Amino acid sequence: MHDEKKVEYLELIYDLIFVYIIGRNNSLLHHTADGRIQPEMFVTYFVCTLAVIQIWNFSSYYINIYGKNGLQEHIFLFSNMFLLYFIAEGTQEHGEKYHTQYHIAWALILVNVAVQYLIEFKNQEKRFRYKRNIFVLVAEALLVLLTIPVYRYTGYELSFIPIVFGIIATSISTKYSENIKVDFAHLSERAMLYVVFTFGEMVIAIAGYFKDNMSIEGLYFPLMAFLIVVGLFLSYGTFYDRIIDREQSTNGLWYMFLHIFIIFGLNNITTALEFMQNDKMELMSKMGFLIGSFLLYYIFLFMTRKFAKKSCRPPISFYLKMAGIGISFIALMLIFRGNMQINILISVIYVFAVYAIIYGIGRVNSKVKSKSEEN
Repeated sequence: MHDEKKVEYLELIYDLIFVYIIGRNNSLLHHTADGRIQPEMFVTYFVCTLAVIQIWNFSSYYINIYGKNGLQEHIFLFSNMFLLYFIAEGTQEHGEKYHTQYHIAWALILVNVAVQYLIEFKNQEKRFRYKRNIFVLVAEALLVLLTIPVYRYTGYELSFIPIVFGIIATSISTKYSENIKVDFAHLSERAMLYVVFTFGEMVIAIAGYFKDNMSIEGLYFPLMAFLIVVGLFLSYGTFYDRIIDREQSTNGLWYMFLHIFIIFGLNNITTALEFMQNDKMELMSKMGFLIGSFLLYYIFLFMTRKFAKKSCRPPISFYLKMAGIGISFIALMLIFRGNMQINILISVIYVFAVYAIIYGIGRVNSKVKSKSEEN
């Protein structure tokens, strides 16, 4: 047994800046043309969102393994928070004039985390681990800086390359990190809190549904939107509380990787819900975006089954049910694509149908746990 590592107040304060940036990233998709999301804006949104989530992942992973909640850690985290404001400011429709400051801040944050590993380098037994982490962070920082002159002299935006490099390098590192175990209870709680903050942005976004007077007709869309948020949250909460084995021994890298796309999916759903009440948006464009966002969120949530308790690992029938429900959802959304009232009702039914099955799996674990405690 080891002492439980708790999420410190410092980590929660650090996460607050990411709440702000989530809103800035989502705002990029509201710059539409001819009722459609502009492709260049979506690419910018995609890259900015993944870059910020990746920054959070690198920081959280370091804190989980080596964090001591000391003065040194405070200085490094608050420095990163300050730099993240420059990233947030550069996240806007006409962000080309902020391109240099955005990428310098991004690179400095990566170097900041690398320096923290370098400080730990004095531990001879773990030097191989530090070298690998330092290499990934410094190499990605250099790639980020190289995008500045490329963009300035050619106009080509290559910011996706550092992100792809970071994902691939981290994935390769996973193969050599099986003996590196994190405090998974702490790491999974950190990921959960980021998801909760993302839901917080969703709660704020659907406030736009509550502009009409309080009447039966005026309450319909606000109620449906609110139920969607509740159903999505309950699905994640059931996975976190009842299905995921938070006491297991793991390096946690795959779990964090999956959360990049869980959070990205939630960000997309937030914007998709705002689009539903926007009559200026082209019908199939917003339908496709909403459907794709739901599927992205659930696919990566289901992939966390790798970390499930043995008594809760979903059987093959679970995936067959999910596929059947998903196909039915897509078909019904397309059939009734011209009626937003029916569309949002179908979305609510879909979200709670998925939750009901997830809840059933989590309930099985509760019964198994109760029996084991009785024995």
